[in-house]
Order: sequence, then C-alpha cells, then structure tokens
Amino acid sequence: MKESALTYSQAKQELEEIVSAIESGELDVDALTEKVKRASKLIAFCKERLTKTDEELQKILDEIN
Repeated sequence: MKESALTYSQAKQELEEIVSAIESGELDVDALTEKVKRASKLIAFCKERLTKTDEELQKILDEIN
C-alpha cells in the first residue's frame, strides 16, 4: 500500500503484523530484511502523522485560549 493512501491505523496494524512475524521466527533472512525496511518506513510515517496531529491540536487549543 502506498503511503499516500495509508492511514495511521493501517500503518499501526501493519507494524503489529510485522512485529508478530518477526517474533514468530518464521521469516527467512531475505524476508526479514524487507520487513525491517518496511517497518522503518511505517514508523517514520506514524511519527510524522503524530507530530502533525499534535501541532494541529496545539494550534486549535491556542486559538481557544
């Protein structure tokens, strides 16, 4: 799924699935590398989304006060 169409909830769910797959030990080395790369992108996406949301909420709260 492209990041442009990805929601925070979808990214979080995909991250949980990757963690579960890694913890199960069922991934071969090649798949593990790809999953870790994907997880890194998803973490960056979620961090950016959370930061943006926090900034927007702070702006709204500042406008109220």
